[in-house]
Amino acid sequence: MLLRRPRAELAPFVEHLWYLDQPLPPGRDRTLPTGAAQLVVNLAADRLNWYDGDDLSRPGGVGGAGLCAPLARPIGVDTADQAATAGVVFRPGGVVAFGDVPAAALTDPVTPLADLWGADGGAVRERVLVAATPGERLDALERVLLARLRAAGLPGPDGAVVYAVAALDRGAAVGVVAERIGASASTLQRRFRAAVGLSPKQFGRVRRLQRVLRAVTTPGGPAPDWAEVAARHGYFDQAHLVNDFRALTGLTPGRYVPRSAAEHNHVPLG
Repeated sequence: MLLRRPRAELAPFVEHLWYLDQPLPPGRDRTLPTGAAQLVVNLAADRLNWYDGDDLSRPGGVGGAGLCAPLARPIGVDTADQAATAGVVFRPGGVVAFGDVPAAALTDPVTPLADLWGADGGAVRERVLVAATPGERLDALERVLLARLRAAGLPGPDGAVVYAVAALDRGAAVGVVAERIGASASTLQRRFRAAVGLSPKQFGRVRRLQRVLRAVTTPGGPAPDWAEVAARHGYFDQAHLVNDFRALTGLTPGRYVPRSAAEHNHVPLG
């Protein structure tokens, strides 16, 4: 997998770009929530598929370029649909800089780019496909984003939302964050949800989950002591961690076996 940091102009809104062109073990993966939106282009077929529902068996799909919404639940994907793909991981709240659709309106797991960006979105897959090398394909994605960002003419990210994202990512309480930015709880809720796509509380839970996943997937590390993990990451007790883990992933901690330590958000479906 090729990972690349964005150009400076995009960096306030984009975490990184990525390109994958390698065979993966056949089957389906449970993909876990991260709190960030992601643009994905399937280079092998003009289709993005997913599986939703309690048992991740209900199929859905759109054309080959789409925006994956920030969710607080898992989604199923077929590894065959990931083997030749390119994409963009946005910073939480960053995706709204490239279109006038609030992130809170992204209620489906994947929304076609053509529905969000019109003709620009409909042409993204073709622009990426005509490039010759992985690096040039990521260049093509960057050019699309730069053109949209410049057309929008935004001065920069919402500073209050940026602060809230960073504070919640560190584990701050929602009430404390609202107080520090001088906003009511309802105002923070409205601004944050419009930009990020999740409520502040949902986002804080998802980002705490991500801290836990990184902590327990250290290569070569011992089996997790879940009681100690719960205490270290601010859960009331181990039962609280288990309940939150299950609500966000559909798994108990003991059943969490990722594809690899480097792919801790992909769990093969047995």
